[in-house]
Amino acid sequence: MNYDIIIIGGGLGGLTAGAKLSKEGKKVLLIEQHDRPGGCATTFYRHDFMMEAGLHEMDGLHPADLKTKIFNDLGLFEKVEFLPVPEFYRFYNVRQDIVIPHDPAEARRILEEKFPDEKQGIGKYFENVLNARRIIAASRGKNDRSIGEFLDEIIGNEDLKLVLLGNLGYFHDDPYTLSYYYYLNAQGSYFKGRANFIKGGSQKLSNALMKIIQENRGEVRLRHIVKEIIYDNSRPSGIYYSPTGHDDEQLTDFADEIIVNSSLPVLASELLPGEAGKKLSEAIKNNKPGASLLTVYYGFKPELKTVGNRYYSTFIFDESITKQSDIKNNNHSGFDTRSFTFVDYSQVDSALAPQGMGVGAACCIDYPEDWDSLGRNEYMEKKREVAKQITSRLNNLLPGFTEAVEHIEVATALTVRRYTLNTKGAVYGFAQNPGKSNDYLTVLPDNMHIASAWGKFGGGFSGAIYSGYMTAMDILRKRG
Repeated sequence: MNYDIIIIGGGLGGLTAGAKLSKEGKKVLLIEQHDRPGGCATTFYRHDFMMEAGLHEMDGLHPADLKTKIFNDLGLFEKVEFLPVPEFYRFYNVRQDIVIPHDPAEARRILEEKFPDEKQGIGKYFENVLNARRIIAASRGKNDRSIGEFLDEIIGNEDLKLVLLGNLGYFHDDPYTLSYYYYLNAQGSYFKGRANFIKGGSQKLSNALMKIIQENRGEVRLRHIVKEIIYDNSRPSGIYYSPTGHDDEQLTDFADEIIVNSSLPVLASELLPGEAGKKLSEAIKNNKPGASLLTVYYGFKPELKTVGNRYYSTFIFDESITKQSDIKNNNHSGFDTRSFTFVDYSQVDSALAPQGMGVGAACCIDYPEDWDSLGRNEYMEKKREVAKQITSRLNNLLPGFTEAVEHIEVATALTVRRYTLNTKGAVYGFAQNPGKSNDYLTVLPDNMHIASAWGKFGGGFSGAIYSGYMTAMDILRKRG
């Protein structure tokens, strides 16, 4: 069958592109290998608990945020409820225990009170994150640097640097290889607009986007996987695909435009034919996939408020991290010392568990190489050990934690890779290193588009949504 647009992958980038294009009258076909839409923006049930696979908090949604415009355009504010998160985060190590609010003026006051000798550096930090667009525009043509280098220039106190980098894992695994410009944009969005959680979990957003496609006569085929992109001379013209698990059943459809919402290395090595794949592989060879994540999912009875937890998200750094340069090594250390984030969804009206019960998640940087060499039994045993280690550390921070745990399970980098098909399980696409170029996108034919964390906007929920919407707008402008 012929379509205006075929979308390969049903993560937020593909869904957002499909929703906008179908709403504008384009004939859309979206193919997704999983049994539900969303990629990392999904939920799953375990007994009475709905587990949130990916979203801890969504930045922005202030009036100037592009997501606000996108959600208004697609009517998503009428379909999805966004719950304000009470605080930005709590940072904890043995030396510091400090809560950072979303309000930048209040955050600055708290930090200056805690670190009075660093007032000038704290002021410089907030001047930069709150004026990211102006600073980046004024720096056009100048070399990028790392956020680690920037913090070393303006601040002397090492613990203050660690506090400001508490949520580094939302973007990358090493401050000395994370783009200063990228960090300013991302962190500034949290401080400019209160972060939010989607009531009922991120699956609500993914389902709403899928429904927009279907209500506008678009098609979404779940449990189907694309095997190859068909080329007519030098241009993509369609796809070969099969029901997931049934490789012998080959289907074929055609379209004028192809949107790819999947891993760029997978596109190059598996989906593009011959020379087209080699050309893209060469173009992306200097781009490194970012880190993956490990998550320990918890179901609680009773909810953690009853045992004294007062915070939505807590970033826990091991005492061995005394300076920025320790962060990278710590992310490769054992899980008894690796830094992690704990999120308690019962601090908002999340609707993830029955009344009196709760859901939480501990999340840390992870890599497939930590697991790839293990046999099945070794893999399962290591997951059980990781669950014990992180649970014990949380119980030390919050006595009574262990007794409240009703259900526990672990998802690793291999789990992420299996469900998203992302190279190395990379949740944020390519690492946003200083000076990272998007030139690899120029080697693609003009009717092939990237709408994912692997595109020019980078990773995270916001990056994927921006990528999907702007891809749709580019196609609409081109096609009139």
